[in-house]
Amino acid sequence: MIPTVANLRAAYLEGRLTLRDMVQRQRALALADEHNAWIYVLSEAELALYLDDLDGKDPTDLPLYGIPFAVKDNIDVAHVPTTAACPAFSYVPTESATVVRRLVAAGAIPIGKTNLDQFATGLVGVRSPYGETKNALNPAYISGGSSAGSAVATALGQVSFALGTDTAGSGRVPTGFNNIIGHKPSLGLISNRGVVPACRTLDSVSVMAMTTADVAQVLAQCVAFDPEDPYSRCNSYSNTPRYFGGVPNEFHFGVPQAPDFDGDDEARALFQVSVEVLESLGGTAVELDFEPFLTAAKLLYAGPWVAERRLATTGVEVADLLPVLQEILASGAGATAEDAFAAQYTLAALKRTCDQALSQVDFVLSPTTPTVYARSQISADPIALNTKIGTYTNFMNLLDYTATAVPVGMLSSGVGWGVTLFANRETDYALLSMAQQLQENLALPLGASGKGEVAPAPEAAPYLDQLDIVVCGAHLEGQPLNWQLKERGANLKQTTTTSPNYALFALADNKRPALIRRGGAAIEVEVWSMPTPTWGSFVHGIAAPLGIGKVELADGSWVSGFICADGVPEGAVEISEYGGWRNWKAQR
Repeated sequence: MIPTVANLRAAYLEGRLTLRDMVQRQRALALADEHNAWIYVLSEAELALYLDDLDGKDPTDLPLYGIPFAVKDNIDVAHVPTTAACPAFSYVPTESATVVRRLVAAGAIPIGKTNLDQFATGLVGVRSPYGETKNALNPAYISGGSSAGSAVATALGQVSFALGTDTAGSGRVPTGFNNIIGHKPSLGLISNRGVVPACRTLDSVSVMAMTTADVAQVLAQCVAFDPEDPYSRCNSYSNTPRYFGGVPNEFHFGVPQAPDFDGDDEARALFQVSVEVLESLGGTAVELDFEPFLTAAKLLYAGPWVAERRLATTGVEVADLLPVLQEILASGAGATAEDAFAAQYTLAALKRTCDQALSQVDFVLSPTTPTVYARSQISADPIALNTKIGTYTNFMNLLDYTATAVPVGMLSSGVGWGVTLFANRETDYALLSMAQQLQENLALPLGASGKGEVAPAPEAAPYLDQLDIVVCGAHLEGQPLNWQLKERGANLKQTTTTSPNYALFALADNKRPALIRRGGAAIEVEVWSMPTPTWGSFVHGIAAPLGIGKVELADGSWVSGFICADGVPEGAVEISEYGGWRNWKAQR
C-alpha cells in the first residue's frame, strides 16, 4: 500500500491497520534507507510518546490521525537534535516548532529528521556531512535540495508527507526531481517559530507529498497566525481548503517567452506537454517577458541577501562549515548598509514590473529547473550548476509569490522533471487546484513507487477575485453614482438587456429606478466586474427599497444585480416602455 494520507486513513477506519504496526513499518523503512535521506530516526521509546497520546482517540476526530511525516533537520522537534546539517551547530530543543506542534495536534506522527544542504544553502542535496542525498529514482543523480531528505523519504514511501523549508527553491526543486508534489506557501502563512533561518525575511516552511490532495490537507493544518512570529501573516478567507478542487472553465496562464532548458530537449518536450494539458483544460497561454523575473533572481546571491544567510551561522566557527558554504558566505562579507538599501530599491522596482506581468494572467507556468544533473556533474562544478538550477526558483520568495511544483514526466535518466505554477500571495489553494488537474491528467506513478493513481479532486467552486454586478440606473456609465463602481476598481464588462421578463419603475425621487421581475420588457443594463474584496462596502451603501439579487440576462444567464424584491414601491411610476433608465432620462 502506498502510504498516502487517503490510503492510511481508509486503512485505519476499516480496521486494516493499527498505529503501532504503521509506525513499526515506516520506522523500519527509514532505518533501512540507503539514500542518505535521514539524519535522525526516532527511537521506539520516542515514538511511543506520540502513540500513547493517540490511544483511545477517534480517527474521525483528527484529520491526520496516525499519518507519519518527516521533518527537515532545520525545524525543531522536541527533545530531538536539530543540526541544520552542521554537527557543531547541533542543539536539543525542549519544544517543537509551531508547525510541528500543529501537525501533532492533528494526529500526525514524526518519524525523524531529514538530511539537507547545510544551513539550507543549496539546491542540490549534496552539501551535507551526513552524506550526499541520492535521488529516489536514480541514485547517480542529485536529489535536489536543500530539503533533500524530506523529498526522498516521501518519494520512497517512508513517510506520507514531509516538511521542508524554501528560500530559493529548496521546497520545490527536490520534489520535481523525485516525482512528488511540493508547495511553497505564501510567506508568513506557516509560522517559522522553531525553524533555523536561512534568510529570515524570505523563509517559508514547505509541504511535500505524493499527491496534491495530501499537500492541501496537510497545509490546512499548518496555516495559522502566530503572534509570537514577527513575520507571521493572517490568511485570507478566500485562501482556504473550501476552495481546493475548484478551477475556472476558462483561464489564462503565463509562460516564459524563451525558456532555458540548458540544452535538455527532453525537458523542453515535457514543458510543452504541460502547456498542452493546461490548454486542454480551458487555458490560454500568454507569453511573458521573463527578464525582470530573472533579474530579480540574481539579487538573492549576487546581492546583500547573502549577508542575511551569514546571520544564521552566527557563533559557528568557519572551519566547522563545509568548504562550499564557506565560499558562498564569504561572498557576502563585504555587503554594506548602502548595498542593502540599494538592493531593496532595485527589488521594489522589479516587483512592480513583475506584478504588472502577473496581472495579465491567472497564474504563471515555468520550468521548476532547466534540467537535472548527475552527482558527478555537481561535484565538478558545485556553485555554477547550483545557480543554474535556481533559474526559475530564486525570485519567488523575493517577489512574495506563492508556488506549487508538479512533476510532469521522467527524463531518460529515470529521474523526475517538473514545472511550477506561481501567482501572487494567498493563492495557495487556487494553485493547488490547478496542480491537481495537471497531476490527474498526466497520470504519472506516485513518487518512486512505480504505481498508484490520483483520486479526483473534490468538487468545489473556484474562488473568484472579481465578481459581476448588473446595474440598471444611477450606476450606469455616465450616471451620477457610477463613481461608486470605479473607485472600487470595477470595469465595464458588457452592455446588454435583461430577459423579456422585467418591468422598470422610477422611484418617487426620480433619482433611482426599481427593476422588478414581472411583465414582459427587456431592460437595458450593464454588467460591471468588481474586485471581490470591495463588494461588501458597495452593497452596504445600497439604500432601501433596492437590494442585490439575481437578474436574468438576455442570454439566459443569472447574475447578481440591483433588484426591488418587495413589489412596486409607493409613488413609483412604470417606465418600462422606454427600455431603460438612460432613455427615460433623455426623454424627460
